[in-house]
Amino acid sequence: MRSPQDTTTGPQAVSGFRTALLAALRERSDPVRAEQQRRYMKSDIPFFGVAVPEVRRITRATSRTYRFASADAWQAAILSIWRSAERREELYSAVELLNDPEYWDWLSPDRINLIRELVVTGAWWDLVDGIASHATGRMLAAYRTETGTILRSWSVEEDIWLRRTAILAQLRFKTDTDRTLLVDVIEPSIARQEFFLRKAIGWALREYSKVEPEFVLDYIARNADRLSPLSKREGLKVLAKQGRVNGAIGRD
Repeated sequence: MRSPQDTTTGPQAVSGFRTALLAALRERSDPVRAEQQRRYMKSDIPFFGVAVPEVRRITRATSRTYRFASADAWQAAILSIWRSAERREELYSAVELLNDPEYWDWLSPDRINLIRELVVTGAWWDLVDGIASHATGRMLAAYRTETGTILRSWSVEEDIWLRRTAILAQLRFKTDTDRTLLVDVIEPSIARQEFFLRKAIGWALREYSKVEPEFVLDYIARNADRLSPLSKREGLKVLAKQGRVNGAIGRD
């Protein structure tokens, strides 16, 4: 990973990046795909019609040309794209820039308000989930205590997308998962009715079951009457395929 300090441009990187990015997205627009994407995502914001892998490629390639002289410039570029977006792919590009490994060194807790803004205003799974499992997870891995405190506070907020982010932040951690934190951020939402919270709980438990099956089996068994059927089903999906789920905890 090349350090963000190895820049080739200064303040003009922000405007240059956004201009070049939009030009590349417009060049690859597909009106038929755009309408299909809009319907699938139930989005009020129209699409260009560019596939997500291509959005990722365009964003990464553009960021290697228009580099940022500081963390503030990088953040300004993300917010410039995000706040002025007229097509959903622009929002995807802002998330890709946030998640870019090139700038991981700048993902410290003093950037948490950036993540919070994107989560709260994005407010849908196609935007929030990548922020949760990549940028937020990276920040947590590097700053366990500070970020853990923030995620515990998010887990009790009324905004369901902050809660979902807290639950999914360790999705890729495997054996590095802080199980105390995982339980702490699940607990405030364990009885909530929202689909996206129930799904997140099950997803987080399912991923952890791949490395700590006994813990997940025990947790779900002890909380079988409190977890929603959806959370239990998702959490036990891998273990059920392995024949490790008994009728008592697997019953809805």
